[in-house]
Amino acid sequence: MNGVTSHHRSAPEPVAPHRFVDTEAELAWVVEQLLVQPRYALDTEFHRERTYWPKVALVQIAWPGELVLIDPLAVDLAPLRALMDSDALAVLHAASQDLEVLELATGAVPRRLFDTQIAAGFLGMSTPSLASLHERELGVQLPKGNRLTDWLERPLKPAQKEYAAADVERLLEIHDALVAQLDRLGRVAWAEEECEIMRSRDRGPRDPFEAWRKIKEARHLKGSALSIARSIAAWRERRAAEIDQPVRFVLSDIAVVSVAQSAPESPEALAKVRGVDKGVARGAIGEKILAAVAEGRANDWRPPRPQKRRDDGRDIRPAVALVAAWVNQIARDRQLDPTLLATRADVEALVRGDDDARLAHGWRAETAGGPITRLVSGDAALAFEGGNVVLEERSRRPVV
Repeated sequence: MNGVTSHHRSAPEPVAPHRFVDTEAELAWVVEQLLVQPRYALDTEFHRERTYWPKVALVQIAWPGELVLIDPLAVDLAPLRALMDSDALAVLHAASQDLEVLELATGAVPRRLFDTQIAAGFLGMSTPSLASLHERELGVQLPKGNRLTDWLERPLKPAQKEYAAADVERLLEIHDALVAQLDRLGRVAWAEEECEIMRSRDRGPRDPFEAWRKIKEARHLKGSALSIARSIAAWRERRAAEIDQPVRFVLSDIAVVSVAQSAPESPEALAKVRGVDKGVARGAIGEKILAAVAEGRANDWRPPRPQKRRDDGRDIRPAVALVAAWVNQIARDRQLDPTLLATRADVEALVRGDDDARLAHGWRAETAGGPITRLVSGDAALAFEGGNVVLEERSRRPVV
């Protein structure tokens, strides 16, 4: 692969010295040091298996000469807001969930972000793990750790601290290596554009009335049963957020669908529904469920019709299949992660002529969107050559 140095695997290297920050004074010192740094590496450890909101258990930050593990069980992370609001570049790997955690803990996300997983996609890697990037770019192995470790236990064991510290210890080196390769390929701006999309994505509270869409069986309901399921799922979502417990602890998916289908009107009827505990049915929670049933029945909600797209009567399926094959060919030829370049839905949107098609904007338009537009308009053609799909000028001479 262009610009990639081959490394031999080695045993995990000793983790650099790091300090455990568990006092307000130490955290203030960390923030003071970081505010004069141009960049820093950051990672978080969190749990959400037994809570609605992710519960942050550790924040790891590294910058030249320093590595700290911040204990959010001992100190309020609010002072990190100043770092989030600064011009320092935050380097993270697979940052999506970390950003949610940071926003909840500090009220902000970094103003500038570089996601090493996104950047690696522009070098042909398909959503690589942090461990695989360490091996590929630096020739080192991260410490083996138990992914199911309890990060909320205290005191943390030395092995846990080393595992957490290793995630950020050499992340700035990986940042340097990736940027150098991206620069040679002229793709730094592409990666920055995609990282900004990730950074600025809306991570606000979920709309409770959209919660039903996550229940597979509910998506097949019709009529009043669907309206009731939507109402119950919305109540469940609000209740889970209020008591900070997973939605399944409030009411199972099976129970939501079963209640929607049977539409009980009394605690006795509710107690007979599959998945509903008899004690719950006859208590205060049962009253809330029955109120949601009544609300759903009264609203008689129906899903809005899909937004009308441009339709000129053409069957675009053959064109989409051919263009999708060519897009995958482009990704392979240019060493791009195919899923980063375009999904099938992206191809459909562009072929259909949607104004908001992702392939019509930014680096995607430069790489594939423009040529696809020429193809769809009839100014270019696709052909098979040497096992590859090739876009070429159209001769306008029919073969048959």
